[in-house]
Amino acid sequence: MEKPVRFNNPFDYEPHPLCLLAADEVKHFIASQPELLADARRGKMFGVLIVEEMIPHSPPSQGGSIFFLAAYSGLLAGRNDWPFFVPPVFDAQQPDGHFKQTERLISSINAQLAQHTATESQSVAALQQRRRQLSEELQLWLFRQYRMLNALGQEKDLVDIWHSYHSAPRLQQRFPLPPGGSGDCCAPKLLQYAYLNGLHPVAIAEFWYGESPRGEIRHHSQFYPACRGKCLPILTHMLQGLDVEEGTSATADIRKWNEQLQVLHEDDSLLVVSKPSGLLSVPGRIEAPSVQSLLTEQFGPVLMPHRLDMDTSGLLVVARTETAYKHLQQQFYARVIYKRYIALLSSPLSPTLPPKGTISLPLRPNPLDRPHQVVDPLHGKQATTDYELLSSSCMSRLRRDTPSALPLVSLIPHTGRTHQLRVHCAHPDGLNSPILGDALYGQKGERLCLHAAELSFIHPVTGERISFKAPAPDFCPDITL
Repeated sequence: MEKPVRFNNPFDYEPHPLCLLAADEVKHFIASQPELLADARRGKMFGVLIVEEMIPHSPPSQGGSIFFLAAYSGLLAGRNDWPFFVPPVFDAQQPDGHFKQTERLISSINAQLAQHTATESQSVAALQQRRRQLSEELQLWLFRQYRMLNALGQEKDLVDIWHSYHSAPRLQQRFPLPPGGSGDCCAPKLLQYAYLNGLHPVAIAEFWYGESPRGEIRHHSQFYPACRGKCLPILTHMLQGLDVEEGTSATADIRKWNEQLQVLHEDDSLLVVSKPSGLLSVPGRIEAPSVQSLLTEQFGPVLMPHRLDMDTSGLLVVARTETAYKHLQQQFYARVIYKRYIALLSSPLSPTLPPKGTISLPLRPNPLDRPHQVVDPLHGKQATTDYELLSSSCMSRLRRDTPSALPLVSLIPHTGRTHQLRVHCAHPDGLNSPILGDALYGQKGERLCLHAAELSFIHPVTGERISFKAPAPDFCPDITL
């Protein structure tokens, strides 16, 4: 099997066949170790790194034998030193080490605080101040122990990495210090071990094992990109010196997008269009066409009271005047605009699930792994979706493995949370079946099989309610909308 020409982008990749084989080996090993298996089944991220032995004074293309390294995120069954897996970048678990000694001191202060009464305010304040000082000093000390290498042989600790990354003019400084647990994810551990041992990284992949967390969407054996909140600054440093593939982005082929963007209605106040999957609604951080930029070239300046995710296809209403824009915005805010989507799911629905129903799972962003959303009953915002099973046996040419009958569902959102439909489909307390092609909450495919099929609103000028249906999507072209 041939090795890849370039190292894959850890944040946007299809697992190389060598990584698939390595992941299978890791799963077999886990299954053979009862103690590890019991903990892994509760849910854990694992990673594999294909590496090549370096021949002295030869370029990477003339390397030696190829094999793989394996890692797990954080601790596994309470340990970070299991054989078969690479060691941590820094071992903070040593009982007599500075980290554990200071942890025990902080715990003793907590015990003292528990014994003090509220009337002993001066003693309590002094203990709290001491605890805060120790915690901050310990966290900073710990980050300084993680000294990360890159392919150029350069070394930086986590504090310096965060300072270099977040002080760049193009970014805002979101984290004055790294989040807790930074440096303990799979990718940094794997790359660090490779660099320390003179191995050339060839390809990397990370996969989830076991049960999904209650908030996040993770599925057993599926591959996921590295988390951006913790790993993006670290890997930006660690990948320097490697020939890394660029992430996929929307093409700048204006002619193609103009051909695919269909204008279904046009008047002096607004436009209704059918957006293809892969086209941005509004200009983003990447330099690529958008519905707004394409329509501006054709009709003059337009405003976007309504947006769809880049990977979602279907109906959008676009305002041509400020008055229409504000009127439509108010309708969205008041939830008087009717929207219906159809989605092709990646696996059969449970036979115990009613064919019609309502999903109510509150959502919030994951600040350490944007743009992922998580289910959070305490801090999440209300998110409600009506669903209906339209067909349990829809065939699609976009199924990447052996074609099989898949469920097609109708989704009517009553709130407009980011990724609401995608999470409500994928989450175990929702439909428990990710939308086909959902790279964030399921498995990457040719496209996200989510389509805005119907749209109804009050015309800002005439006051009449007008309704539209989109052309059938390419993932289910024979359906009648």
